[in-house]
Amino acid sequence: MAAIHHQIWIDAPLATVHAGLATAGGLGRWWIPHASSVIDGASVLSHNPGPAHGVVAMQVLDAPERCVRWEVISRHPAQSPASAWTGTEIRFELSRRASPGAWRGLPHEGEPMTVVEFHHLGWNPDSEFLGFCSQAWAETLVMLRRWAESHPELPV
Repeated sequence: MAAIHHQIWIDAPLATVHAGLATAGGLGRWWIPHASSVIDGASVLSHNPGPAHGVVAMQVLDAPERCVRWEVISRHPAQSPASAWTGTEIRFELSRRASPGAWRGLPHEGEPMTVVEFHHLGWNPDSEFLGFCSQAWAETLVMLRRWAESHPELPV
């Protein structure tokens, strides 16, 4: 199986980043509106990227302070990039680290930052959408960073 991996450094508190990932309300502040429901006793987050894709539903596997994990449980038309997501796991691992220095706008060396290790696991390595979704996730994570850095003390 293949995986998508990105690492992004965010100049915001870990709690702000986690709150932006762990709930439908938090996700709706920076990504796309999400709904929250319970299906067979499990918490499910969902969003609708449009009629050609159908609703994306992700069962919350875990959301402790430093990690958010989802399993994609929805099915989608074959022409949708979301069709490759069914049965995959999406994981955000959070940590605080000293900044490596003033590179590409990072704070001065040694100042603490939140680091997000993003993994989208369980991909078919032959999927025609692997590269497309890797790029889309990179752009989505930049949206998370912009939101968290502009609202570091905003309760979510």
